[in-house]
Amino acid sequence: MGEFSLVERDGHLMTITINRPEVMNALHPMANTELSAVVDDFRADPGLWVAIITGAGDRAFSAGNDLKFQAAAGGRRPAHPATGFAGLTSRWDLDKPVIAAVNGVAMGGGFEIALACDLIIASDNATFALPEPKVGLAALAGGIHRLPRQIGLKPAMGMMLTGRTVTAVEGRELGFVNEVVPPTDLMTRAREWADMILACSPMSIRATKQAAYQGLEEAGVRAAHERRYEAVRAMIDSDDFIEGPLAFAEKRPPRWKGR
Repeated sequence: MGEFSLVERDGHLMTITINRPEVMNALHPMANTELSAVVDDFRADPGLWVAIITGAGDRAFSAGNDLKFQAAAGGRRPAHPATGFAGLTSRWDLDKPVIAAVNGVAMGGGFEIALACDLIIASDNATFALPEPKVGLAALAGGIHRLPRQIGLKPAMGMMLTGRTVTAVEGRELGFVNEVVPPTDLMTRAREWADMILACSPMSIRATKQAAYQGLEEAGVRAAHERRYEAVRAMIDSDDFIEGPLAFAEKRPPRWKGR
């Protein structure tokens, strides 16, 4: 347990809760630094394979940058860790999957945290927006670039140039939300998604995530296909690469080692 976050471990799963409900889980540099260290631990621990990130309370996932803190600092944008909001938005080396369980407001940097995750499971009272232009800012924690790539340019520009708020249902229709559930079912359903991932080889999951994201950096499918991915090589060299076909042939559940 940290000052601004709660961390739980259950087997191969880590659950991270942003814990500043009194300010709708808005983040200031100290909270971001703490969360960055938490994600560092998740990345480095070979026994942790999947993470869920959510917000404390029932009002907000995260309201993004703590503007009151910024205003008190003279309006200057305070320094954040190199890994960005919640230690995720500027982290480019995390091949383990992260699920955002969005339990309410996800605004600005809060939405950018969710966009930096691999899946978004949202409660039906969740809302999303990149309203930075309304307060003289811009979504510079990756939102400007992630949202068009995830839902297409015109729908993304419609959100970003107006700062308008989108419901969870519309987010599902646009394509950035995977599933919408009642608030009481949110964490249960997020855990069920995590369990479906945990049923797969973690080596295969990391190879899939790395190849999918790094492949998007290439201009065409052929270049993406022919690119070499370290996580794919690690998968091929792993014990899991042998265990999967063997378990299938023996008609038993695989015993993944993650190496």
